[in-house]
Amino acid sequence: MSRHVAIVTDSTAYLPSWTMERHGITAVPLTVVLGDQALEEGTEISARSLALALQKRRPVTTSRPSPEVFAETYRRIAESGATGIVSLHLSSEFSGTYDAAVLAAREAPVPVRVVDTGMVAMALGFCALAAAESAESGGTVDDAVTAAEKRAAGTDTYFYVDTLDYLRRGGRIGAAQALLGSALAVKPLLQLDGGRIELLEKVRTATKAIARLEEIVADRAGSAQVDIAVHHLAAADRASALAERLRVRVPGLADLHVSEVGAVIGAHTGPGLLGAVVSPR
Repeated sequence: MSRHVAIVTDSTAYLPSWTMERHGITAVPLTVVLGDQALEEGTEISARSLALALQKRRPVTTSRPSPEVFAETYRRIAESGATGIVSLHLSSEFSGTYDAAVLAAREAPVPVRVVDTGMVAMALGFCALAAAESAESGGTVDDAVTAAEKRAAGTDTYFYVDTLDYLRRGGRIGAAQALLGSALAVKPLLQLDGGRIELLEKVRTATKAIARLEEIVADRAGSAQVDIAVHHLAAADRASALAERLRVRVPGLADLHVSEVGAVIGAHTGPGLLGAVVSPR
């Protein structure tokens, strides 16, 4: 990380801890509310605990970080010597995280550029990495923002869920789309489009849906040099198998990340999630 430009994101970027440490990226945690308990994502609740709670149909909601949490983060970073901050966050269609960061940025002791990436999970993570690499090479705040926005513009996210019920309950997909997805036991494939979740295709079985997901990702990657992330929730075997097949099928594959999503995204997708992020370099 540059001594002058610091990079902040949020816990839904799902970057590996060693990657954040290496690049000096700070992640502000969102909150998962499980029953009457408010728990910070990444430190106080695991994806596995969340999946078990969902399977038992316990009430689960999520909450943005407060502006005060962002303000304290920005103050701490400024005190460490940064003279500018780029704060990159998940789509404002999903969360008020971006708005909270904007409020805090107004009172920050150093200039803060807050960016609604329109992304989530490693699609957001790749944006944060692009910004960090720009800062490391001596780039300005504007340079880091440009790098992140360029990465976001080229990145696509596709995913499969066993049911759209969790997305419908959380208001992340419309009731009409949820009905289309569940009709006649159809298995939905979805994509992130314009910062929103959209129904991409309807497939008859889970096996066919996952095979189609692989096909879509391989076609999108083509022969370009790309980074790919495979995400899951309580579906590690599916994720590992998909990752290995993509390793064979994508000739320009640079980095391949395989990880379980955290509790915030998991709360809205449910167990069985399998997703893939394709991000050209």
